[in-house]
Amino acid sequence: MSFRFWRRVRLFPGVTLDLSKATASVSFGPPGAKVTLSPRGNRATAGIPGTGLFYTVKAPSGRGASRTQPAPPPVADRLDLGFFARLFAPADEEAFVDGLRLLHEGDEAGALGRLEAGADHPDAAWMAGMLRLKREAFDAAERHFRTALAAGPDLGALFAKYRLDTVVDLPVTDEVTAHLRPRPRGTRLALAELHQARGDETAALDELEAILTETPDDVVALAALCELLLANASDARAAPDAIVRMTAGIGNETAVHAAILLYKARALRRLGMDEIAVKTLTTAWRRKKDRPAELLRQIRYERAIAYRDIGRASRSRRELEAIYAEAPDFADVAERVGAAPGARTP
Repeated sequence: MSFRFWRRVRLFPGVTLDLSKATASVSFGPPGAKVTLSPRGNRATAGIPGTGLFYTVKAPSGRGASRTQPAPPPVADRLDLGFFARLFAPADEEAFVDGLRLLHEGDEAGALGRLEAGADHPDAAWMAGMLRLKREAFDAAERHFRTALAAGPDLGALFAKYRLDTVVDLPVTDEVTAHLRPRPRGTRLALAELHQARGDETAALDELEAILTETPDDVVALAALCELLLANASDARAAPDAIVRMTAGIGNETAVHAAILLYKARALRRLGMDEIAVKTLTTAWRRKKDRPAELLRQIRYERAIAYRDIGRASRSRRELEAIYAEAPDFADVAERVGAAPGARTP
C-alpha cells in the first residue's frame, strides 16, 4: 500500500513501540529525530514537530551499528547537492533538494518557495501541494497535486534517488489518520480531503471512488467514503444502503476496520435496523487492544443509544454510566446519566 498505519504505544520517555499489521518496531529518540529498529531494517527519522511532516532514511545496520546510542539521522547530508552536483542537476531537482533541506531546517516558507520554483517536477509539486494544503490554499494545492498525479508511477523518483521516505500525516476522519507517501493513491486521498475541506463533496467522492475502483480493499479510502456519505446524504436511505453494501464482510482487524464498523452501525440505524446495529457495534467493541480510547468510547456511546432505542434502557444506562465514570465530559453522557444541570435519563 502507498500508506501505512501505525498503532503507537509509549513504553517510557523517548521510546515507543510501533505496531503495524505486518511487523513491529521500536523507536528511540526525541520528537522530530528518531531511530527505529525493525525486522525490515533500521530507519532514522527526522522531522519538524507540529507540522505533521517527517522523513525516514535507512540507518546503518549489522554488527557495527550501535543500537543503544543511535547517531542523529543524516537527512541533512542527503540534501546537500554540493558545488559540482549543482552544475549538472536540472533546475527543478535543485529546487526540490533545496526545498526539502529548508523544510528540514524548519523554514517552511522558504521551503515552499523553492519547491514551487521546481514544481514542474512531480515530486516537488507533491510536497508543495502538501504544504499548500496545510495552509488551506486549496486551489494552489490542487494544481500541485494534479501535476504529481500526471506522473503516474514516476511520482516519488526523486525521493527514492535521495533515499528519503517522506510521510505526511493527514486525518481523513475523526477516527482515522492516514500516513501519506508520494504515490498516486496517497495523492488522491489528499485531493479528497482538499475537496471536502472546501465543500465540494462530489469531487471528494469521485477521488475516493477512484481509489476504491483501483484497490477495493483500501480500508482507509473506504472509511473516508463512509464518513463522507453519512455526513452529506441527500437521500435518507440511498447513502446508508450504499454503506451497508460496501462494508459487507468487514471484520475488526485494525482500528481502521473498527471505525468502518462504527459507520456501518450508523448507517444501519438510519435504516431502522437498530438490533443489527447493536451487534455490529459489539463486534467493533470486542477488540480493545491497541485501539484509540476515543474511538472505543464513541463505539460504546453509540451502542448505548442503540440499546435505548430497542427498549433496553437499563443496559443503555449501564453503558453510559461506565463512559461517564471514565470520561465525564464525553458528548452528553453527564446529562444523560443525570449528573449535570438539566439532566435527562435515556
